[in-house]
Amino acid sequence: MSGRIPQSFIDELIARADVVEVIGERIALKKAGREYKAVCPFHDEKTPSFTVSPQKGFYHCFGCGAHGTSIGFLMNYENLSFIDAVEALAEMLGLEVPSDGPEHNTSRENTLYDILAEADQIYRAALRDSPAAIEYLKQRGIDGTTANRFTMGYAPDSWDTLLKALGGDDAQVKNLLEAGLIIKNEQGRQYDRFRDRIMFPIRDPRGRIIGFGGRALGDGEPKYLNSPETPVFHKGQALYGLHEARHIGSKEGYPNIALVVEGYLDVASLSQYGIVPALATLGTATTTDHIRRLTRIADCIIFCFDGDRAGRAAAWKALETALPHAGDQIEIKFLILPEGEDPDSLVRARGANAFRELMDRAEPLSDFLLGELENRADLSSADGRSRLATLTQPLLAQLPIGVHRELLINQLAERIGLKAERLETLIKVPETPSPRATRRPRAGDTGDASGAVSERRSILIRKAITLILHHPAAGIGLLEGVPGLIGVRQPGALLLRQLLEAINKNPKITMAGLLERFRDDPEGRHLGRLASDTPLDGGEVVPQVLRDNLKRIVNGYRKGRMGALLTRGQEDLDPQEQKELEGLLRKFPDNPGEP
Repeated sequence: MSGRIPQSFIDELIARADVVEVIGERIALKKAGREYKAVCPFHDEKTPSFTVSPQKGFYHCFGCGAHGTSIGFLMNYENLSFIDAVEALAEMLGLEVPSDGPEHNTSRENTLYDILAEADQIYRAALRDSPAAIEYLKQRGIDGTTANRFTMGYAPDSWDTLLKALGGDDAQVKNLLEAGLIIKNEQGRQYDRFRDRIMFPIRDPRGRIIGFGGRALGDGEPKYLNSPETPVFHKGQALYGLHEARHIGSKEGYPNIALVVEGYLDVASLSQYGIVPALATLGTATTTDHIRRLTRIADCIIFCFDGDRAGRAAAWKALETALPHAGDQIEIKFLILPEGEDPDSLVRARGANAFRELMDRAEPLSDFLLGELENRADLSSADGRSRLATLTQPLLAQLPIGVHRELLINQLAERIGLKAERLETLIKVPETPSPRATRRPRAGDTGDASGAVSERRSILIRKAITLILHHPAAGIGLLEGVPGLIGVRQPGALLLRQLLEAINKNPKITMAGLLERFRDDPEGRHLGRLASDTPLDGGEVVPQVLRDNLKRIVNGYRKGRMGALLTRGQEDLDPQEQKELEGLLRKFPDNPGEP
């Protein structure tokens, strides 16, 4: 975690967590031999294909391919970040998350969470005692059930409500300042930030309050006021309604859709009318962090904006941010409402069915993109069509390589009047791969050989890694016990050595522990797939099979290296390479260059 949560703690957490207990508290598991089965919570199915292995600390769905550890399950099922999932799992086990650096001060953050929760209770009590605030919500069409669902409150029209209730000493005042609940002006005066406002608590995916949004009851300015940036609240990451939306989608008829709107009351009104899940971006432009969080809860994101100039500008900004994610297992659409309408007013005026019909007609990203650009170009002229291509080029470059980009190029070509192949050549769209598919090269992870020899070697390394994942103890001592393994330079070899190093440092580590150690490694994504494969070898023979496999990897690499040096010719080798070749020829005198 580099300066955040020590790796040793994550190892301990994974070792102590019972994956069956963690998952079984959230979905119904049924014992099936040594494993447990369930209907997969991540896709619709009737026949259970979701398995949980207590021995491996690992879950895998043979239907949709979802897999991971206890931490991974919490991330996917509860829509948590990695750190939040670690903290949630630690809380279940009664452990305190330590920190090995300044980036993650858990105890300080917990203090802020506590004081924000106390402020929330004060605001909620104040709402119950304020006829004016209750009347305002009624006028906006918000009923008591919805107000309770979103735990709305009221900040009294006073300068010191929180200061009096929570600012008992200098330390508490400092906490209130750091949590963004009070303000200290240049003259040193301290007073409540929120006054005479309906309060909307903003929660993180775990349900902890991280900040507030306040809506003025009267004509006060600004109309909406948010908490400032704090150690626990970052506007560019937070989404209002995210906590409430976590499990709604699959239950309400819109199984994989997240509707993104602009305001707190929009979210509340839509929820009241059964249009869920709806979320809001807290008055900020859509960010990459917002997109990432949304993709955790939905396969389709609909951005819903007002039809005025500001709404269209916000929609375009969302499009630009979403482009690198478009077509990569996520569908992105845009719904521009009639001018003068917002989601709150429209759903109250026309009802839920009319609003759902508008959602069904939301424009796919490609149509919205081309439609907006066509408004800036005259397609009746050659100059206008050329301008359309020029405007589209930098946007196409942001799309990941794949079917979606090819289809968009085809659409553009049809509107311009050129063949797609000719258009792509003329506008020279860079071949930028999807961020999720990009493989970053690693030092020492390339080899000399290619073709069939390289393919055979990669199969051997794949087999070795699979055996290590399923039988970690079999790899103890083999990094030094197999001469030459450290010198192998070919795809996958570095990952193989890193796995053996991890096992030597922690002989009791499990498959789940190894997977978590390599979660952030560029090669780590391969491990989850290999963990789902059951090796043919098992039991007492595994250590010897693994050792023999590693020896074959070393010999195959050395022979390939020898063949490469011989091909170049001894006269072109430097002294070190000549010495290396002589040693290889002594080791393999009968079949030089043959793997």
